[in-house]
Amino acid sequence: MILSIAAIAAMLGMMSLTANRLVRRKLRLSIVLLAAFILSEIFIELWGRHVSADTLAQIGAFARLAVAASIINGFVTLLINPFRLDRVPDRFPIILQDAIVIALVLLASTFLSEQLLTTSAVSAVVLGFALQDTLGNAFAGLAIQSEKPFHVGQWIKVTEHEGRVMEVTWRATKLRTKTGNFVVLPNNVVSKEAITNYSEPALPALLEVVVGAAYEAPPNQVKAAMLEAIRHCSRVLATPAPDVLLQSFDASSIAYKARFWIDDFEHDELAKDEVRTAIYYSFQRHGIEIPFPIQIEYSREFQTADPARRTETTERMLAAVDLFAAMSDELRREVALASVNVVYGSGETIVRQGESGQSMFVISSGSVSVVIEPSRKEVARIPAGGYFGEMSVLTGEPRTATVLALGDVSAIEIGADLFRRLAAAHPAAIETIGVAAVRRRAELDAARSAAAGRDVIEADTLLSRMRKFLRFY
Repeated sequence: MILSIAAIAAMLGMMSLTANRLVRRKLRLSIVLLAAFILSEIFIELWGRHVSADTLAQIGAFARLAVAASIINGFVTLLINPFRLDRVPDRFPIILQDAIVIALVLLASTFLSEQLLTTSAVSAVVLGFALQDTLGNAFAGLAIQSEKPFHVGQWIKVTEHEGRVMEVTWRATKLRTKTGNFVVLPNNVVSKEAITNYSEPALPALLEVVVGAAYEAPPNQVKAAMLEAIRHCSRVLATPAPDVLLQSFDASSIAYKARFWIDDFEHDELAKDEVRTAIYYSFQRHGIEIPFPIQIEYSREFQTADPARRTETTERMLAAVDLFAAMSDELRREVALASVNVVYGSGETIVRQGESGQSMFVISSGSVSVVIEPSRKEVARIPAGGYFGEMSVLTGEPRTATVLALGDVSAIEIGADLFRRLAAAHPAAIETIGVAAVRRRAELDAARSAAAGRDVIEADTLLSRMRKFLRFY
C-alpha cells in the first residue's frame, strides 16, 4: 500500500511536468486504478472478518489486477508517447496503445488468479455475443491503424462523405467537413468502403477548371491568357506548374481545361472560384469572348404526298406486269386507286405458307425470296417489277409458299375485294387476268410441286375455282 501511495505521488508529479495531454489522461487512469487497490486493501483490513473466504479471494484478485493494469498502463504510456510534445506518435495511435494495454492486462490476469481467468473467459463469451457490432468496429479500427490508409489531419473521402480526419477511436472515424460539421463513420464502414486520400502520396492536390472560349480566339492566345490569370491566384502553387489543355470542340465554344495545384484540398472550392474569376477578367483584358450557348433553328417544310403522281406511278408499274397489261387504261387506273403502298424490312416475312390470302403484291423496289416450308428451300426469286400472291387473291386458296424480303422491299398491295368488284363489272377482264395467272402458274408449278410434294393443278380446275371465289361465270 505504501508503494501504491508513492506511485500515485510520482504519477501526479509527472502529470504536472508533461506537456502531452494524452499522457496526463492515461496517468490519471493509472492513479484511479491504484486508488481502487488501496480502497480494496482498506476494506479487507477493516471488514474482512465479516466476509466469506471466496469473496475475499475475489476482491484480492481484482485488487492485484488493478495494480497490474495501473503499472502496465503507466509504463506503456510513458514508453511510447513523447513527454515534452503534445502529440501522438504516428506508429502508435491511441487505439493501438489501448490494444497493447488490454492485451498485457489479459496476459497478467492469467498469472494473478485462476478464478479470475475463468470468470473473464465466461464474461468474454457473453460480451462477444452482446457487443458484436462494437467489437467489429474495434477490430476494424485496429486494421485501419495498422494499414494506415490515412492519418489524423489528412483530407479524405469515404462514400459520399468528405472531410478532414480529426480522430480515430475504437468505434468510429470522425471527419470535419467543409461546412464545419462532424461526420462520425463507424470503423467497420470505413474498412469496407473505398477511401480517397487527397493528402497522399503528395500533399498538393490537383484541381481542374473548364472554361469555354469563342472559336475566333486562337488557342495559343487563350492558353496564354488563362495561364496569366492562374499565376496571379494566391491559392495556386507555383510548383508543380499549372497548365492549360484544349479539351474539346463544343457546340458554341472551344473548351479549355486549366489544371493547377493547391496545398490543402479543404480549400478546393475557394481555389476554383479564384481561378474562374481571374480567367474572366483576363479574357476581358485580352478581348476573348466567353460565348453564350447558341442554338440555330431550322424550319422544316413538309411536302404532302401528291395522290395524282402516286396514281400515275402505280399505273405505269401495273402496265409493265403481264397480269394487267391487257387491261384498259380505265380499269388499270381503278386498280391503282384501290391499291396501297407497303414497305417491308430485310428478312421480314411478307406472306407465310398455309395462311389465308386476301391480297397480291407487285414489287416496286427490292426483291423477294420464295421458299417452301418446312425445308425452307428456295424455289424462286422475284425482282422488282415481278408479283406474287395472285393465286390466293384469285382463288382464295391458302398461301402455297412463304415469301421473304431480300433487303428492304417496297410493294403495291392489291386486295381481293377489288377483284370481286371488277369481276362483277368486267368479267372478261378478270378472265384475262386468270388466264395469265394460269400460264405463269404452269411455268413455276413444276419446281414448287417437286419441293413441296404437291400435284400439278390443271388449268381448267384453277379457272373454275377462280370463278367460284370471285363469283362470276
